[in-house]
Amino acid sequence: MAILTNEMKDMVANFQCFIGTVSKEGVQNIGPKRSTRVLDDETLIFNEGTGGTTYQNILDGSNVVIAVVNRDLPDGFRFIGKPEVQTSGEIYDKAAALSEKNGMRPPKAVVLIHIEEIHSLKPGPMAGKKIS
Repeated sequence: MAILTNEMKDMVANFQCFIGTVSKEGVQNIGPKRSTRVLDDETLIFNEGTGGTTYQNILDGSNVVIAVVNRDLPDGFRFIGKPEVQTSGEIYDKAAALSEKNGMRPPKAVVLIHIEEIHSLKPGPMAGKKIS
C-alpha cells in the first residue's frame, strides 16, 4: 500500500477529485466525485449517490484511478487502487449520516479505494512519475 502525505490529504480535502474507471468492454469513464475524502493513511473513500457508470464499472471489477489538482500551484496527484464497495456497516452508516447532515439522501454505497500507487501530476520532470 502507498501512504498519503499530509500534502496529499490536504489536496483531496480542498480540491475536486475525478474518478476514472473502465467498463468490461474497455470503455474509459471519468467523473467528478464531490464526496471524495481521506479515510486513513492508505485509503480514500467516496459516497456513491447515483449508481451510474462509475459504480457499475466498479461492480464489474474495474480498478480505480483518482486525480486531484491544484491549478494555482500547479500541483497534483494520481492515486491508483482497488475499490471495496460497502452498502452496510459502520463506515457506510457514518457516510449516510454525513449525507443526511448535508441535506442529501443516503448513498447507494460507499466505495473505499485502497491505494496501491501514487503518481505526481506536477508539471516538469516529475510529471506522471510514480512517487509511492
